[in-house]
Amino acid sequence: MKIGYFADGPWSHLALDKIITDTALEVVFIVPRYDSQDSILKEKAKKLNIDFLPIKNVNSEKAINSLEKYKASIYVSMSFDQILKSKILSKPPLGFINCHAGSLPFYRGRNILNWVLINDEKEFGVSVHYVDEGIDTGDIIIQKKSKINDSDNYSSLLKRATKLCSDSLYQSLKEIHLGKAKRVKQSSIHPVGSYFSKRKIGDEFIDWNWNSRRIFNFVRAISDPGPSAQTFHNKSILKINKAELIKDAPTYIANSGEVIGKGEDFLVIKTGDSSIKILTKDKSLKENEKKLNKLCIGDRLSSK
Repeated sequence: MKIGYFADGPWSHLALDKIITDTALEVVFIVPRYDSQDSILKEKAKKLNIDFLPIKNVNSEKAINSLEKYKASIYVSMSFDQILKSKILSKPPLGFINCHAGSLPFYRGRNILNWVLINDEKEFGVSVHYVDEGIDTGDIIIQKKSKINDSDNYSSLLKRATKLCSDSLYQSLKEIHLGKAKRVKQSSIHPVGSYFSKRKIGDEFIDWNWNSRRIFNFVRAISDPGPSAQTFHNKSILKINKAELIKDAPTYIANSGEVIGKGEDFLVIKTGDSSIKILTKDKSLKENEKKLNKLCIGDRLSSK
């Protein structure tokens, strides 16, 4: 089965490595994101003798005609960034599929692994689905899930999701090739689902009036390799990469954001309901670590 691959980044690298081990599957071209043109993907294409085709607008008549010459049976999207329109979606005989890092029809949209942690979910999923003109609304082929516990953060979810997506995409391609693929309409799971927008600069700031659990989830959701949670002390921005919940921390009303305890490598900060431990050691952010360790009991942190 001939495959046209629209791809970018580590997710696409792992999936490609898996696909090429199967002689029944043949990637006949790779279209990268036009602005970044993934150098690792380009090198892989060169080694595998696969045409690497940067295309500014894949929906253009010229692009569609040029890709048709490869006679791919199916097109695959893996971290591709262009909005796909009906004309290109209808070209491959077996459809256009995508792997989405969310349990569709829930968690459509962007930055899903951040959002599942922010929302204190106990599991996350990946879904391989047919692409239509909606946003992550096409029929599901395969969906796989993984548990989330309190030791997880953005980095650990990212690692597992990349592997899950690779495995699920390969399995989907095999089932399609063998004529065994099932199509599950998302409306049969839930009539509405949920949608999440892309996180932007300015979304990183902690509101210390939130309860401790919400702050804990927020910090781990955007920790490295994300932008890290941030807070102000006077006019200085401080980054926070790791927080810990304090067992049996008393619930009481006081000044949220105030430093109420301090140790060699941690601060205790008053939250909206109780208090939380902020770990200050961070080898990658030495200047930030110094700023955190200079804070004293009674200092106030804020979101503005």
